Amino acid sequence: MKILRILIISLFVVASFPLKAGDDFCDIRNTSFSSNEYVSFKVFYTVAGMFVGAGEASFTSSLEKLNNMPVYHIVGEGKTYPFYDNFFKVRDKYESFIDTGSLQPLKFIRNIYEGGYKKYENVNFNKVTNIAVTNDGAYKVPSCIQDVLSSIYYARNIDFNKYKPDDKIPFSLFLDNEIFNMYVRYLGKETIKTKYGKFKTIKFKPLLIKGTIFEGGEKMTVWVSDDKNKIPVRIESPISVGSIKVDMMTYRNLRHPLSALISVR
Repeated sequence: MKILRILIISLFVVASFPLKAGDDFCDIRNTSFSSNEYVSFKVFYTVAGMFVGAGEASFTSSLEKLNNMPVYHIVGEGKTYPFYDNFFKVRDKYESFIDTGSLQPLKFIRNIYEGGYKKYENVNFNKVTNIAVTNDGAYKVPSCIQDVLSSIYYARNIDFNKYKPDDKIPFSLFLDNEIFNMYVRYLGKETIKTKYGKFKTIKFKPLLIKGTIFEGGEKMTVWVSDDKNKIPVRIESPISVGSIKVDMMTYRNLRHPLSALISVR
């Protein structure tokens, strides 16, 4: 299984949620995450009704400088557990360097190993010309477009209370030298139990493009904490064989108290 890719695509739909006409997409300030936050997740896989731990992923943020500009350096890392390494070994690392003032990405790095397949991708975003320069060339992109990591942290600063259940919100993303135009459907609020505990959450479904892992359509469901942090606490989706469940397992240095947590399991 492509653990971190599954998780990042899952988490990335959080970011797509608020991007619709009328939002001030290029002018938002960070009020949701700290400069030294850490959140980890466990990925469960099933083909016969019972979920088994298959891998894990973590996301960290730090405050650094890029070309003499202050940036948030976001790192996402994922790996399979030793038993699953025998079938499909994964060692993935994603990085995004985000302008602290605008929360726009300036640089994106993907360095992955998935079952013998290796790929290194380096993207630099020119916010003046709206050009993304990759290993393969230069590509024109919309203003304020996000990468898969920056979008997660951008979206955590959006006020979700202004949306109504069944709202369908479009978004765009730059990945693999392409611009993806998709949407998510807001489903409202729900209290759920995860492997960590009981949470008050915001719930929605993204539109997925049919591929080698995910089925197309609105089959994935995402829950994020209904508080000022807005961290993902559970993701569920069928995949080509079986299904996955991703639960938040640990966190450190959140900017705000995790008030959406009702009780610990």
